[in-house]
Amino acid sequence: MIAESLDAASWLTRNAVDCLPEGGLEAKLKLGRPLRVKLGVDPTAPDITLGHTVVLQKLREFQDAGHTVILIIGNGTARVGDPSGRSATRPVLSDEEIAANARTFEEQALKILDAERLEVRFNGDWLELSMPELFRLLSTATVAQIIERDDFAKRLAAGSPVSMLELLYPLLQGYDSVAIKADVELGGTDQKFNLMLGRDIQRAYGQEGQVILTMPLLTGTDGERKMSKSLGNYIGVTEPPEEIYGKTLSIPDTSLEPWYQLLLGREPAVELGPRDAKRALARALVERFHGPQAAIAAEQAFDRVHVQGGIPDELPEVEFGSSPDGLVHLPALLAAAFGVSTSEARRTLAQGGVKLDGETLSSSALDLRSDALHGRVLQLGKRRFARLLIS
Repeated sequence: MIAESLDAASWLTRNAVDCLPEGGLEAKLKLGRPLRVKLGVDPTAPDITLGHTVVLQKLREFQDAGHTVILIIGNGTARVGDPSGRSATRPVLSDEEIAANARTFEEQALKILDAERLEVRFNGDWLELSMPELFRLLSTATVAQIIERDDFAKRLAAGSPVSMLELLYPLLQGYDSVAIKADVELGGTDQKFNLMLGRDIQRAYGQEGQVILTMPLLTGTDGERKMSKSLGNYIGVTEPPEEIYGKTLSIPDTSLEPWYQLLLGREPAVELGPRDAKRALARALVERFHGPQAAIAAEQAFDRVHVQGGIPDELPEVEFGSSPDGLVHLPALLAAAFGVSTSEARRTLAQGGVKLDGETLSSSALDLRSDALHGRVLQLGKRRFARLLIS
């Protein structure tokens, strides 16, 4: 039993950053029952990114080893906003936004997790605390303990405001562990403080403290910062195959090894150069979320557009009206077609990044006749196309 526990713990922690306390997971595994393994996610955005899949894949490994995963959708904590890694207070979402995001996140998580060994819980069910219950929770931690947290300490040192709601957030997350009697909690390295505090709160409520396991943070497509929708450096698991493929090819060479390790669990093939290693990675990611045929089609579509200079087979259509004199202001058209600002449209135009039916438009082409645009293909940058319908 001891040897089996050591082997299982070694496998489950092989690519983790922290597993605390030392020897804690082995001790939990010796209990001889399925462990309750927790992940809490606040539905502050509707889509799961590749960054989320790093910890979701680890949860799947626990499921495959016979344990039960509890996915906590933080419809209660989302009203507060997790301060982890933040230099400013998060905006608070409406109840409608939280509910819509929660539904989407739960659906997308099942692309990775096994529904048979999954419990989905909503922490709004137990965070409607009475005043005596809230006072008991607040008594489990000190102000000094909370403001030691790196995020808070930096903001306070810089004179930036920290709301009382944000100070409450780690306590609420810890209370989730009490509510579902967690044996193990997973999270990114930026969650270490919250996860450790959850151990203290469990013990204050007479429970055995959970084991915490942190996973590395996946850098975004910029190769520098954590993958995040708010930073625009993300790839969503439900994005079209062509988008996943093309965005993956855009990552810097320095991201290849960590992306392979965290997303595929292996090293890039030694015989492949960076270009071919990215292609292999892009194919593998598209295949995971859309299937092998989609991966083949995405690569062919990429080559047709970016290697052979062609146009995608399927294009969104954009309707746009001309002025009374029959002219269309190109920056306004680009803004409407691709959701960019007119200043960004002008800048891209000046850099030669706008094409019409494959021909680069001059930076002086700010106003074009509507009959010269109708039915033609407008391109912004390398991967964004639209067919124009001018009225």
